[in-house]
Amino acid sequence: MANMGDKIIAPDPDMYEPTDSYAIDDWQSETTSIGSSLYRGLEENGRKYQVLKATDSFTPSDDKQFECYEAGHLTALVMDSHRANPLFRAPVENPKQILDVGTGRGSWAVDVADMFPEATVRGVDLYPPPVTWLPPNCILEVDDVLQDWTWHEPFDLVHLRILEGAFNDEERKKLYAQIYKNLRPGGWIEQLEVTPNFTTDDNSLPPGNILGTFGQTMIDASMKSGRGFDLFHKCEGLIKEAGFVDMKVHNSKWPVGPWPRDKQLKEAGIVNHQHWSMGVDGYGMYLLTKYGEPVPWSMEEVQVWSAKVRKEMLNSRFHIYHTAKRVWARKPFPEEEKAAAAAAAAAAAASVKEEPKSPEVKREVID
Repeated sequence: MANMGDKIIAPDPDMYEPTDSYAIDDWQSETTSIGSSLYRGLEENGRKYQVLKATDSFTPSDDKQFECYEAGHLTALVMDSHRANPLFRAPVENPKQILDVGTGRGSWAVDVADMFPEATVRGVDLYPPPVTWLPPNCILEVDDVLQDWTWHEPFDLVHLRILEGAFNDEERKKLYAQIYKNLRPGGWIEQLEVTPNFTTDDNSLPPGNILGTFGQTMIDASMKSGRGFDLFHKCEGLIKEAGFVDMKVHNSKWPVGPWPRDKQLKEAGIVNHQHWSMGVDGYGMYLLTKYGEPVPWSMEEVQVWSAKVRKEMLNSRFHIYHTAKRVWARKPFPEEEKAAAAAAAAAAAASVKEEPKSPEVKREVID
């Protein structure tokens, strides 16, 4: 599948009758069937995680939220299922050390460990869940990535995903500096972020619909919290500022619901609907009860708001999607770093040399 950032997604004309008799729950059985199959498979393979204690993160650490994370992981896999490697795009060959920052449920780390059995794959988070089974080359650890890293081997790949709201601006810069420092020369960073703003290509979402305001409601609260949902827009600049080169960016449209005509996008939309339907309470409860506009919301207000969002998401007449972005970049080799430093020094020297001198200002002293 080509870069979907600008491509219009064609809706499936068979998703609904062109009459007023359309029922918004016509496709729920299809969603339930696919979703249940996916989650039963994960549970049967011993990768079901237990309930964890609460953290100071804006998202809870319970079964429902971890199921939401899993649906997000599966959406990413379906969106890239046409690729030989649907897990990342960085051109990493024969990796030996891989790190997954903010591993959450650990699904990405486990899948990468299965794909590269010769590599050691570490998933790190503040509260990684217990597991009943892990590949022998996969390690889930509790650690704070903002502290000095103590791993001895440099990494070939450091992966980050959906870290909106996890760090403030100062912490982000520190994190990317840590990643740069602990990658081997020629190693890669890759990040996947999504925007919570739902939109359409065909204006099928009516003006004023709650789905149209959902993203901005979340963003406004996050900005008040000091950990804004703006990493989707800032991650490229932060990666470049840290010193990485050869940056590539891939944008794609992630549909919500089974409305696309394309089979792959339809399947992705079904799973992504479950991701948002299960996650809307968790994503919004902490933020809106602490930082909601114009004043913090009550728990009941958030619950009513979440129910309205879920109800509107069931309407497949609304051809909604949100945008996802993958960014990957390389740590330069030492000779490249030296050349870049020399070029920067030369440019700075030239700038100083060409800077016009300020005219002398005469001062008059008045008695």
